Amino acid sequence: MKSTLIAMVASLVLAGAAFAQEKVVGVENPDQLFTSTDPVLHHNKQVTYKIITVLLEANQWDQADKYLTERYIQHNPNAASGRQGVVDYFTKVLKVKPSPIPEKMKTEIVSVVAEGDIVTVAFPREVTDPKDPSKTYTTTWFDSWRFKDGKADEHWDSALKP
Repeated sequence: MKSTLIAMVASLVLAGAAFAQEKVVGVENPDQLFTSTDPVLHHNKQVTYKIITVLLEANQWDQADKYLTERYIQHNPNAASGRQGVVDYFTKVLKVKPSPIPEKMKTEIVSVVAEGDIVTVAFPREVTDPKDPSKTYTTTWFDSWRFKDGKADEHWDSALKP
């Protein structure tokens, strides 16, 4: 009986550990992740860096033509395809206002992976616990861009409809 009780307690402790989560955190210096010894991958990573800092952080959407193709295919269910559709989403729907371009990236980054014509960036994201709205947890958000002729031509992320 005693060994059965010990086994049950051990099982509960181990089961609880299986549901524990380590907090998702960004790297100390995200700028270093946006480089590559391969010149094409380096260029694509640098354009991705500009998309994040110039467009997403500074909301300088008047510069979108430097980084996004005109046909920019959007797989986010909340924004239209086409460069102008994305610009309109941020400037007219979300009503973001331009701010100075940061000297260094402010966004926390977990990883940057570039292969072929795709760059994927993973970000930590804090989310409200649906079972207990007084608590939050971290998870990983991602954005992926496919590049064509040096500009982002297609985009995927983990966005859901509100």
